[in-house]
Amino acid sequence: MAKSMGASLYVPANHKNLAAIANGDRLPHARSLIFCLEDAIADRELSWSLFNLSVVLANMRGEIAAERFVRVRNPEVMERVLAMPGVEKLTGFVLPKVTRHNFETYFRLVRDTDHVLMPTLETADVFCDSEMQQLRAVFDAPGVRQRILALRVGGNDLLALLGLRRPRGMTIYRTPLGPVIARLVTTFRPYGFALTAPVFEYLDLPELLDQEVLEDLAYGMVGKTAIHPTQIDPIEQHYKVRPQDLAVARAILDEASPAVFRMDDAMCEVATHRAWAERLVEQSHRFGAQAHEAARTPSGRTPSMEGEAT
Repeated sequence: MAKSMGASLYVPANHKNLAAIANGDRLPHARSLIFCLEDAIADRELSWSLFNLSVVLANMRGEIAAERFVRVRNPEVMERVLAMPGVEKLTGFVLPKVTRHNFETYFRLVRDTDHVLMPTLETADVFCDSEMQQLRAVFDAPGVRQRILALRVGGNDLLALLGLRRPRGMTIYRTPLGPVIARLVTTFRPYGFALTAPVFEYLDLPELLDQEVLEDLAYGMVGKTAIHPTQIDPIEQHYKVRPQDLAVARAILDEASPAVFRMDDAMCEVATHRAWAERLVEQSHRFGAQAHEAARTPSGRTPSMEGEAT
């Protein structure tokens, strides 16, 4: 399963400060940067954006903390980016509108590179369970699976296919995409593929963004796209692990723990909750812990659930 990514910031490839952002001189706290050559770039600006990106890649430092991706427009644009000096400094590529029919066209371009891929699920095929199952089989092929870092859910494109836009007063999970995202989670996550959550396009609704990120995490999303630097910290504060949850996770991973025990007023099953615990500990290493809260139960862990309903 992919590591927790937190916020990935979209940066248009024609941005005047692209070089400084790419080198970590601006926005040094960004963990993941996506230089966009797709929706953020008008057709008339594509040539300039490609030139700007080529200059940045040629002069970009090789080792900085942030992972750096390019969101390409189509296979032809991807081929042009791959021919640019310095492209090896990129972590990988975000692929638009991926289906089982076009993925191979993209994949053959990077087959002999070290780049990882984040395909975006944002076509009408997403609404068809059998298409997603067949796409999963494509991703699961030998030589392909290890190159898939995560699958991105293209919320705005999916809503557009329905003739809708997300209302200002509700999270994405209260729109028709809620059940769709749930099906994507159950289709891909059990087979080891992680998903990242759609963008939240309203910059003046921080409380609703908070609620949506909490729902992202409840659905098992490993990251969320930020459309503005001011969204990075509000997104990533929710990836910090509650001290109580971290204590429970470590107890579950403790070889001395009984198979079933009570802690923080909840039943903990070592076999059932191990994957969750491992992911939470990894997440704490990457994002840290939240400010300590008073525990709900002073007694902490009890050795077993003997005599209690399960």
